Amino acid sequence: MSQPSPSAAVHIRDLTVRRGKREVLHNISLTIPRGSITGLLGPSGCGKTTLMRSIVGTQIVASGAVSALGLPAGSPELRRRIGYVTQAPSIYPDISVRENVAYYAALYGRDRDDVDVAITSVGLLEHAHQRGDELSGGQKTRVSLACALVARPDMLVLDEPTVGLDPVLRVELWKQFHELAANGTTLLVSSHVMDEAEHCDRLLLLREGTLLAELSPDELRERTGEQNLEQAFLTLITTGPIA
Repeated sequence: MSQPSPSAAVHIRDLTVRRGKREVLHNISLTIPRGSITGLLGPSGCGKTTLMRSIVGTQIVASGAVSALGLPAGSPELRRRIGYVTQAPSIYPDISVRENVAYYAALYGRDRDDVDVAITSVGLLEHAHQRGDELSGGQKTRVSLACALVARPDMLVLDEPTVGLDPVLRVELWKQFHELAANGTTLLVSSHVMDEAEHCDRLLLLREGTLLAELSPDELRERTGEQNLEQAFLTLITTGPIA
């Protein structure tokens, strides 16, 4: 494996993942720059979550190498430096929103002000005293995001964080993602909705476990001749990976 660049938050070479006899990621190599928003886009079932799990070190890989923030994926030192928000909400149902976020704040040595900032950033300050089991699905997702944000990690890995959210909150969250990136946080955000690609600095386009392209939205338009990003992605499916 080549040595990771100091400017790379994630460096992957020749990653292959299998489930049983089925190969779900096929010899993937990519680099994610620090302090950027990278969109991981592709249809449901294409391997996005498996790739994210490989990066945060919770996925068994068949071959290849993955490093994050200069360390092998899954290294104990990364536990305080990478925040991971899964598709399924990861909160305690029998305590309040504030207590959930405060618990994670205590784990990472953050204070009460950090708790309030995290809850406010996801639009749940008015619901801070509600129990987890009293929230809607979208609200639970937002609490999970607040629990990750309160740690102020160097990198955030977000698995479809805007699914089920109303358009206004989606805009607000993307604004916050850009502010985090501007302050040096690296974000990897997955989605199956191509219009979210417009918010990203770089795109990783995945199809059936194969990386079709690693480029910017403007580069995708230029290389496919399509202005609409969804149509550009469909064009890639027919033409194959971009070298």
